Amino acid sequence: MSSEHPEQRAEQAADRLPAHSEEERREQPIVRRGMFGAKTTGDTSGYGGLVVRQSPKVSTPRPYGGPGGAAEPGEFDEVADALERAYPDYGDAIERVVVHRGELTFYVKREHLREVARTLRDEPDLRFELCSGVSGVHYPQDEGAELHAVTHLLSITHNRRIRLETTCPDADPHIPSLVPVYPTADWHERETYDFFGIIFDGHPALTRIEMPDDWVGHPQRKDYPLGGIPVEYRGAEVPPPDERRSYA
Repeated sequence: MSSEHPEQRAEQAADRLPAHSEEERREQPIVRRGMFGAKTTGDTSGYGGLVVRQSPKVSTPRPYGGPGGAAEPGEFDEVADALERAYPDYGDAIERVVVHRGELTFYVKREHLREVARTLRDEPDLRFELCSGVSGVHYPQDEGAELHAVTHLLSITHNRRIRLETTCPDADPHIPSLVPVYPTADWHERETYDFFGIIFDGHPALTRIEMPDDWVGHPQRKDYPLGGIPVEYRGAEVPPPDERRSYA
């Protein structure tokens, strides 16, 4: 029985992404075993048996629908159609579109990101006036696209939300800054640079905002040593989590 509440309908709506059977998942390559890097004494967390497999890159077919489902064309299709009309290089700029759990994400090539954002802001049928946040994600197994910058946009005019996701390789961690389009992205991009090492080209002052200026590395990357090995800073050494007390 379906609920009439919009948020509950979004939760109950079937994902538009292709389902994979257990057998198909087992055929995906393993990208990581365990968690937190613990390799010494006994694993008391249970995470040592975790197996993480490579997730396939999927896209959502039309119709995209809206936050409540996708049985027929809806507001997500209106957004995509308006962007396609307003941005001549839509086919080159948008790598794929994903609708998942009532949310719309455009995967935008980094060389088009700033102009796509400007179009989303200025086009009357779109009018995404507010950037509410920029965050990072690190996928070490995503070869050539290890670092992801995720931008959340809000249209106050049309009461709509969308997400832009842009990737760059670990060897060339550069993505255009959106501060010239959305000044509110200023500190969000600084935090993403601080924690993930993504360099936002054109940012007015890309410096650390959370960690000390002399900190080495970017602590929210998956390859950053958070556990399982000693972590030293300014003379203090924290032992690995599985060696901090005796379980005998």
